Amino acid sequence: MKIIESLQARRSYYSIKKELPVSIEAVIKMVEEVTELVPDAFNMKSSRVVVVHGEKQDALWDEIEKAFGGKVAKEKIDGFRSAAGTILYFYDRTVIETMQEQFSSYADNFPVWANQASGMLQLSIWSGLRELGIGASLQHYNPVIDDSVKALLGLPKEYVLVAQMPFGGIVSEPDKKDKEEIKKRVSVIS
Repeated sequence: MKIIESLQARRSYYSIKKELPVSIEAVIKMVEEVTELVPDAFNMKSSRVVVVHGEKQDALWDEIEKAFGGKVAKEKIDGFRSAAGTILYFYDRTVIETMQEQFSSYADNFPVWANQASGMLQLSIWSGLRELGIGASLQHYNPVIDDSVKALLGLPKEYVLVAQMPFGGIVSEPDKKDKEEIKKRVSVIS
């Protein structure tokens, strides 16, 4: 796929299932390749990606539901639980702190740059999933779930959760998107 086609195909898929059109190993391989290729400032490599699937997928969304104590619609959580897996995006606070010490003039920027790198990684993996014929959506239940997710998965306390991406086989296509008046957001100056 060309990048424009890939981005056009990337949508928020909420109607997904555990069955995938490819193996979970193919998903993991794509995630690893994309994670290696996506750039970040100072080549700091602060992003951490955790692919959760199998029994841990259900346990993850059970834990997320529990963390909210019924304040998030059960149907919504059930939809994410029914996915084949969830990709969790983190950045490593230790990497950020090390960079801040090494390059103190830029200290305030490293957390910003880590989030920018994470955003590029999220979009790239999301598009990569779609190229594999897989649907996904991007969720932000952090920081409410941070401690319980790290405890469940045995992750370091230095990991800062940025987003969650449930993915799975596509049950149905989302509604068509209306074309926006892009000139309101893009200016050209010459």
